[in-house]
Amino acid sequence: MPDSVRYTLFIPVCLALLIAGFCTAPAQENLRAQLFGVADSLILRVKERKADILAPANYKKAMRYYNGAAEDFKKGGNLEEMRENVANASVYFAKALDIAKIGEVAFSAAMAARTDALSADAPTQQPELWKKAEEKFNRAASDMEDGDMGSGNRLGSEATGLYRSAELEAIKSNYLTPARVLLEKAKKISVEDTAPQTLERARQLAARTEEMLKQNRYDTDEARELAQEAKYEAAHAIALHQAIVNMKKDDRNFETTLLGIEEQIQRISSALGLKARFDAGYDQPAGEAIEAVKERDRAIDTDATALSTAASDIHDKEVENENLRQQISSMEKRVGSLTDTEKELQQRLATHRSQEGTIRGVEGMFTSDEGIVLREGSKIIIRLYGLSFPSGKNSIEPQYYNLLTKVQQAIRKFPKSEITIEGHTDAIGTDEVNQKLSESRALAVAEYLMANMGVEIPIASQGYGESRPLATNETPEGRAKNRRTDVVITPIW
Repeated sequence: MPDSVRYTLFIPVCLALLIAGFCTAPAQENLRAQLFGVADSLILRVKERKADILAPANYKKAMRYYNGAAEDFKKGGNLEEMRENVANASVYFAKALDIAKIGEVAFSAAMAARTDALSADAPTQQPELWKKAEEKFNRAASDMEDGDMGSGNRLGSEATGLYRSAELEAIKSNYLTPARVLLEKAKKISVEDTAPQTLERARQLAARTEEMLKQNRYDTDEARELAQEAKYEAAHAIALHQAIVNMKKDDRNFETTLLGIEEQIQRISSALGLKARFDAGYDQPAGEAIEAVKERDRAIDTDATALSTAASDIHDKEVENENLRQQISSMEKRVGSLTDTEKELQQRLATHRSQEGTIRGVEGMFTSDEGIVLREGSKIIIRLYGLSFPSGKNSIEPQYYNLLTKVQQAIRKFPKSEITIEGHTDAIGTDEVNQKLSESRALAVAEYLMANMGVEIPIASQGYGESRPLATNETPEGRAKNRRTDVVITPIW
């Protein structure tokens, strides 16, 4: 009996058995793959090309048919109806992909702005602005889908502006929220009346941070420092306010407070071998302490220079002795051992050729979209640009399973190796958040690989956050390069 006839008979029989609960799990999986395979592959392409966003109407129709077929399959419904629903779903998925090609060009600016807003965690930090941007973009995509190019372009431009605003406000929130919370607290407890200078400095620092982020939202290092200083000054103003309020409750607290300050200065002076006197105020003991610190620094620098010179002389002698020992050893081995040396060189050459062949094989396993294979000394680095994570999360999505399978195959080519997964982020967000995110993503990849390798291969993980950028964080392209996962293989040949 031909395979096509055999399969045609198998499907209704298995469906009937499925209803009765007798069809085996492998048979069910095989049947589902035959029915839904094409549609499932189209769904992956739709997600990759963002067609669900760029062609929402066709995507919704496709999913309605697809979900209907999936529900019928669970219940063991009519085979022809399932086939028809899956076929209709595939048609609308294909339409969505065609429309997405136009949308990728028409909405390139909006999509780039949307990606940057997601990276800044705008949906959480600025939910109202994000919602407005999404609604505007959905309307733009729907109009473009209906053939109204003019309205689509206009709404797409408006959505771009909203996404950029949401991104900027989210970045501001990430940096300025701690300072703003303290400034609001200071306002409620009337810090303005007791520590106006310090409070005004905190406000000015917060304003400078905001202005700096407006001018260049991606050059965040200086803005981060200003925001931290604004937070400190706001907390400083509140602390001064509380101290002043306490002193005003009892006039005797003024003397107690000043004596407490003198005690702290005296502790510093004592540590420097001085005895502070306050009969002429605080300037003299403070100046004496500063001069003592400078003198100590000069003495330390002098000692360090002398130690460095001595250490350098000792190192030079050690290097000279080691060179002589190596020369003697080399001469001893060469005498009467030329044949053995030639054999060893030939063996090392053959081993090197084999190693190079293995590495070239790994290089050919990955497409340019998936990643590149680099060498760094004795290490081999598989840089996975094709592996992406949802914004702010560490979950590995199904469309990347094939890529990670290739990584597993590459690792198996180096059976005696040390493996480390390194996670890297761009500079959007705080250092602490990016560090934790890079660590959790690297750990997720390491755990996935170990769970699916089939043998016990220890794989370490390490997150570096935004500390090791490959490109500038001021452009979307640069940030995309900095968001990466590196598989570092250190072979033990």
